[in-house]
Amino acid sequence: MDKNITKSELLPGTLDMLILRTLRRGPLHGYGIAQHIQQVSDDVLQVEEGSLYPALQRMQLQGWIASEWGETANNRRARFYRLTPAGRKQLEREVAGFDRILAAIARVMGTA
Repeated sequence: MDKNITKSELLPGTLDMLILRTLRRGPLHGYGIAQHIQQVSDDVLQVEEGSLYPALQRMQLQGWIASEWGETANNRRARFYRLTPAGRKQLEREVAGFDRILAAIARVMGTA
């Protein structure tokens, strides 16, 4: 059985929440965001480039994140993303909604 969860198996909006939460730690480039999510989830959550970069672009258009070019630890040019004040507020909304969904699922599972 494959222990990895793909984007299609995540609840809607979860990827945005994971990215925003990761960026709360500080600016990161796309690969760093994906690596952090994978490492913290013990390799269960793997964010593919085809999902990550469209999400980053969408969140930037929403004003939740901002970006600028910089250099990675191995001297490569990369776009670094950071959370904006609007992104912090959105993260709070995402977490509240996620908590409601988890509570609802727990209630249904408790009655099964």
